[in-house]
Amino acid sequence: MLVLYQRCAAVDIGKDVIAVAVRLPGDGPDHRQTIKRTFKTFYGVLKHAARWLTEQQVTHVAMEATGIYSMPVYHALIEHGGFEQVLVCNAGHVRNVPGRKTDLSDAEWLVHLLECGLLRGSFIPPAQIKAARDVIRYRTKLTESRTSELQRLGNILQDAAIKVDSVASTITARSVRAMVEALIDGERRPLVLAELAKGRMRAKIPDLQRALEGRFDSHHALMCRLHLDHLDYLDEMIVRLDT
Repeated sequence: MLVLYQRCAAVDIGKDVIAVAVRLPGDGPDHRQTIKRTFKTFYGVLKHAARWLTEQQVTHVAMEATGIYSMPVYHALIEHGGFEQVLVCNAGHVRNVPGRKTDLSDAEWLVHLLECGLLRGSFIPPAQIKAARDVIRYRTKLTESRTSELQRLGNILQDAAIKVDSVASTITARSVRAMVEALIDGERRPLVLAELAKGRMRAKIPDLQRALEGRFDSHHALMCRLHLDHLDYLDEMIVRLDT
């Protein structure tokens, strides 16, 4: 096939080692030669690999997308090599033929595809977009954790026969928080607990009295304290991420 890139390289990425295959003009049957090397994935070594490829006058580099392991390699090539293009390719689009395979043979297969212009890179977001994605994804995880923690708190209250969520619209209401804090502190009198209601919840005091008469004991107090503390921590983290 027609060779589009005279000096190109491909990288097969592992957790601890990368395999690099370089295609250059040479004395082979097709007037081409292949150079293969391996490098450790320590970032200092990756920088050395990028500089070595630059010394070979490589213009185009390709690698398979291998999740988080490919990102240090990509950044080392971008920041410490003088390449026209660095492609991160979908692994499913560049899968090697079945049979005996090694990291070096995979890299050689990839570089043959690259030199003929048969590879297409995936979108790699700019640093600011990548940072925003990290923050948003982590916030989503924390929000999901907060929902799970609220469910655990609700389950503990149900086990204690505290049916306050049957009266209040949500156990995150300030009034409910005050009642649960009082239960943790040892208050068990339904009337006293119901009087902690605030705002429109005060109209529901008779129902709250019935809902707050249960079997809340020291174990329930311990678990509620842990759940509330975790909820407070998650709320604080979500606010920091929002900021």
